Amino acid sequence: MNTPTAPAPALRFGVNYTPRRGWFHSWHDFDPAHAREDLAQIAGLGLDHVRIFHLWPLLQPNRMLIRTPAVDQLVRLVDLAAEAGLDVLVDGIQGHLSSFDFYPEWTRSWHHRNVFTDPEAIEAQAELLRVLGSALAERPNLLGLQLGNELNNLVEHNPATPDQVDHYLDTLLTAARSGLGAKGLVTHSAYDAAWYGDDHPFTPEASARKGDLTTVHPWVFSADCARRYGPRSPQVRHLAEYGVELAKAYATEPARPVWVQETGAPEPHIPAPDAPDFARATVLNAADCTDLWGVTWWCSHDVDRSLTDFPELEYTLGLFDSTGRAKPIASALADVVAKLRTGSHSAQPRDTALILDCTPATRSVSGPGGAYFEEWMRLRTEGLRPAVVQATRADDGEYLAARGISELIRMP
Repeated sequence: MNTPTAPAPALRFGVNYTPRRGWFHSWHDFDPAHAREDLAQIAGLGLDHVRIFHLWPLLQPNRMLIRTPAVDQLVRLVDLAAEAGLDVLVDGIQGHLSSFDFYPEWTRSWHHRNVFTDPEAIEAQAELLRVLGSALAERPNLLGLQLGNELNNLVEHNPATPDQVDHYLDTLLTAARSGLGAKGLVTHSAYDAAWYGDDHPFTPEASARKGDLTTVHPWVFSADCARRYGPRSPQVRHLAEYGVELAKAYATEPARPVWVQETGAPEPHIPAPDAPDFARATVLNAADCTDLWGVTWWCSHDVDRSLTDFPELEYTLGLFDSTGRAKPIASALADVVAKLRTGSHSAQPRDTALILDCTPATRSVSGPGGAYFEEWMRLRTEGLRPAVVQATRADDGEYLAARGISELIRMP
């Protein structure tokens, strides 16, 4: 007699919310009516959640001052999302957004403090997360609280060792959980250098083992993936899927969920005519991974060209243009989400894995252009569905069995 298995949790599909009017500068004069309009457009695509971002300098302009009006704005946006039928993940410390860094003045110039290593700076960030968690804890549509958006982008001006980063993440994750209480996820995110960057102080282990699930941001411009292989290549269309499988290899828990929290179609890496097919392929391929939590597209609305000095690709990443008109990619994403929700989709375990043998100083082998990445993609193109297993776990029969892996392939 077969023992029935619990049904897989429903995949979540959402979007990173970028306000149409004024981008994130709109927090300076927050307008609920404008936010309500944006959120209704997002909900109209059949998406179920948004990820939202306030600005660190507005929330905490002084190390000992957390502005109640700014916190109230954030809570108000969460409530507006609830009215639209959307759940919300809140990122706490911004930090970094779309090529701009946002530091409070107490961390800069004459007052410079390394945000990752200065004890008082760490405690100030921890207190901000405790306050945000407490303010949001009772919101029924809250998915959780994330430390901030791709905080590892700040390493260039705030050098740190992996041990210092681990202490920083542990401290802030504990603070977020203490503020939020038992409800909701507590997470952190990093851009792709954590997975591909030799000696980057944010490590794959930190991403895959700290917090309640693993987040990945598989961007096609990382390591020049789209330029290297072409916008319609298997390497591009399977990149999010690969990111999920790579992340799973570093987790200690075989069934730890992975969230594709950012992926998008940046021009010119993905030409606009190719964007709808890219979106369909990316989501479908990612959904072929077991333990996928969901996919959150970047982003909701284009940056208005009246705002200057953004990299060119940032102006066209939205599902809606800067006038609020849905683009073809929006329809494509809505269609594939509806297909996955109404069909009988169920990702099957991968019984074959390609062994990854690298050190922190050689992790670029697993990024675009690297020997491991190219071999995995070759196998995938030939019809295999390879998982990723670290060489240190290749002889761990209990671990392999827990992941459903029965065959290991070594690199040529």
